[in-house]
Amino acid sequence: MQSEQGRSKRPPITIATESDIMSKHIIYQLFPRTFTNYCETRKPNGSIEENGCGKLNQITEKALQEIKSLGATHVWYTGVIEHATQTDRSAMGIPADNPLIVKGKAGSPYAIKDYYDIDPDLAEDIPNRMQEFEALVERTHKAGMGVVLDFVPNHVARQYKSDQKPAGVKDFGEDDNPTWAFSPKNNFYYIPGQRFNVPNIKSDVPLDDSRRQALTYEEYPAKATGNDCFNASPTKDDWYETVKLNYGVYYHGGMEKQFDPMPDTWLKMRDILLFWCKKGVDAFRCDMAHMVPVEFWGWVTKEVRKQYPNAEFIAEIYDPSLYRSYLYEGGFDYLYDKVGMYDYLRGVTSKDWEAQGITSQWQAVEDIRSRMLYFLENHDEQRIASGFFCGRGASAEPAMTVAACLGNNPILIYAGQELGERGMDKEGYSGIDGRTTIFDYWGVSSLQAWANKGKFDGRHLSNEQKELRSWYKRLLNLTQSEAALREGLMFDLMYVQDAEFNRKKHYVFMRKYKDETLLIAVNFDAREEKIKIVIPPAAFAYLELEEKASVSMKDLLTGKEYSNIPLCTDKAIELNVGAWKGMILKVNS
Repeated sequence: MQSEQGRSKRPPITIATESDIMSKHIIYQLFPRTFTNYCETRKPNGSIEENGCGKLNQITEKALQEIKSLGATHVWYTGVIEHATQTDRSAMGIPADNPLIVKGKAGSPYAIKDYYDIDPDLAEDIPNRMQEFEALVERTHKAGMGVVLDFVPNHVARQYKSDQKPAGVKDFGEDDNPTWAFSPKNNFYYIPGQRFNVPNIKSDVPLDDSRRQALTYEEYPAKATGNDCFNASPTKDDWYETVKLNYGVYYHGGMEKQFDPMPDTWLKMRDILLFWCKKGVDAFRCDMAHMVPVEFWGWVTKEVRKQYPNAEFIAEIYDPSLYRSYLYEGGFDYLYDKVGMYDYLRGVTSKDWEAQGITSQWQAVEDIRSRMLYFLENHDEQRIASGFFCGRGASAEPAMTVAACLGNNPILIYAGQELGERGMDKEGYSGIDGRTTIFDYWGVSSLQAWANKGKFDGRHLSNEQKELRSWYKRLLNLTQSEAALREGLMFDLMYVQDAEFNRKKHYVFMRKYKDETLLIAVNFDAREEKIKIVIPPAAFAYLELEEKASVSMKDLLTGKEYSNIPLCTDKAIELNVGAWKGMILKVNS
């Protein structure tokens, strides 16, 4: 039995410095439209004038310092490239979009309208919006973090038209022959002889009745829709606001691949990636990467790295059978681990799944585990604290401890996750879905409380929010400052635990690097539990760890000291772990 020494005190937070070995990426995702929007009106379907919009210039040095102090090594700026919107800026020379093919007042950030432009909504001085982005990149680098940008290669907005493309660059579809359903020379897929039919979603278009009735949208011949919908009449559940790009795969011809001569889309996309690399972008999160042929990725990642050898690529991918192909043939650095680790950690947290099943998730990708990106939230997923997940941000502490500490692979957190953002607003197009909207102009209350109108001092956070953010800060910085978490070996202890161990609610493993040894134990139960942990001979051998009858340990998350802990094969370690809590115990030298 352990004995506690002294009072329970929070340990000082050790901030990783540039001199530390940084082999573990911590990516902080933020959506500028909501991240620095301080307007509190929150009118459903409100306009940008009514509900406001965050600006790139408002992501200040102070904001970036606070993100860095959380442990982040990179910032993923989501929704920066210009996309279709219902906000009419035609008076400024920016082509207007037909509201019938735009989701929400603000529009989807994944319906790209111009790959060479910055979204005007995010600029304080719209004509100089690119310069504002370049300044943000410079501030981010100055803060010691890399810049991650969305690359959306599979589809574009239905009314794609670049007005900012470099001289000599041709638009997608400019040289297409629309009488061909498919040709590798075309950028789009066509449905010859048929007009595009806008799905019956007029009730979802927030316009007055007279304007709604007057609206029409003409597209002839129809183009295939972004989610591989190859007919002229997509439904409202399809990505009807987008058009599928053609990489030389003949979908109606048995998925025949025609890559010689090289499809024109490949060349255009290479130039777009190089354009953003030149702006200082360090990495690309590649949207729906598995919907684009791996042969393209293998070619384009090499092409980019000829000029920018350190450029990194992260694939959003949901088909495990393609994982290794997209890593080894496609040249990706990291892949989403959504259908594996994310789904399972969510199930353990909110659906009463057995904790012991976590083992099978990392084992399924053991050979590539260091390249799997773990997360519990992003813009696509429901918020942890929402009523659709588990209703309380702190209840995911054990899951987040596993995600952050199990391996050397990167981890992602989404702005507001560290504050327990609930995502339960009825914003407009999105509705109450447990997500923070990416379609509407909106102010996020938790981010506003933390930002305090640009001071970023957390003044208006509740005590619960402050405690949760402090916990995230401590955990994420530990993954950088502790070599065992950053680059050490992992030994899963689940298989050897005896009948007294609750495999449904508890998970235990060890990390080791040189003389640094950690024991991690988490409790997925709503009550404090005593966990009895057996360490087998195989663990001592694999980790090259010496058995000792008694050692002292320190919980790096709480600062509590424990003495008289057996570190041997013939006596179990007994720990009291709080409800929905975890422990990271470091063996004192």
